[in-house]
Amino acid sequence: MSTPKPVDTILAATDFSENALSALDWAEEIARSHDARLVLFHALPPPITAAAAPEFVVIPPEIYETQEQRAREHLEELAEKRRAAGAKAETRLSLGPSGQAILDAAQKEGADLVVVGTRGLTGLKRVFLGSVAARVIRDAPCPVLAIPAEEKGVHRPIRRLLVPTDFSDDAQRAVDAALRVLGAVSAEMKITLLHVWRVPIIFSPWATFPMDSFERGAAEDARRRLEEAAGPLRAQGYEVETRECQGEPADEIDRTAAAIGADVVAMGTHGRSGMSRVFLGSVAERTLPAAPCPVLTVHPEG
Repeated sequence: MSTPKPVDTILAATDFSENALSALDWAEEIARSHDARLVLFHALPPPITAAAAPEFVVIPPEIYETQEQRAREHLEELAEKRRAAGAKAETRLSLGPSGQAILDAAQKEGADLVVVGTRGLTGLKRVFLGSVAARVIRDAPCPVLAIPAEEKGVHRPIRRLLVPTDFSDDAQRAVDAALRVLGAVSAEMKITLLHVWRVPIIFSPWATFPMDSFERGAAEDARRRLEEAAGPLRAQGYEVETRECQGEPADEIDRTAAAIGADVVAMGTHGRSGMSRVFLGSVAERTLPAAPCPVLTVHPEG
């Protein structure tokens, strides 16, 4: 059995919004638990030129210079507060679109975890996943911990971990990543494995087929496979419960997370479909906007 890769660097992306500050609290706690570098990162939008967008009034360069200086000062203030609490905090600032800038910084810094907020400065309601968070979750080279707007400085030891599974390798990667990177895991942590299944609706001019037997078979098969998946985790000493239900996966994941009081949901972004991540709308991305707790996402390359 190989030794898990240590968590050496955590990148906390911030736009200085309240949601981003909550994400930073989580990043700080995890970094301190691993004695890892905590890199506070902010991306400034580049100056808009008349050639690029002629409908905009050109803003004098000194305005952008002032914005950059203030951003650097604010980053340093946040970092100093974290250093005083024992974190090894550093700051980075770059110019460019936020999503791509965060991805570039994660690659350059060799991040083992990226922590982001799901809302940001726009303040859009959580029926939408912020475009920056969605881009980072799709393409980050490492696991991403997305913190919902309702998490206001309430980082706590992880006592309840919800892991949705479609029985692909993605789910196992999510478990492994959660146990490796979350850091502040309670000794009495319980893992809940959840599988959500659906029977497709068949439209036909003939008599409707009875679906009860199919549903019973699907439920029995899910329970069997969940127990198989739980076995190795129990052998490692973890308390594991299994749940299966019928419904829309993202809705049932959010509902179960709230029902069991999950501290974190850990899930893959690829699953059994094997579809390319150029599409927004995976189960992970649909789960995030209404999730009642932070969501850790892991894709195959991560």
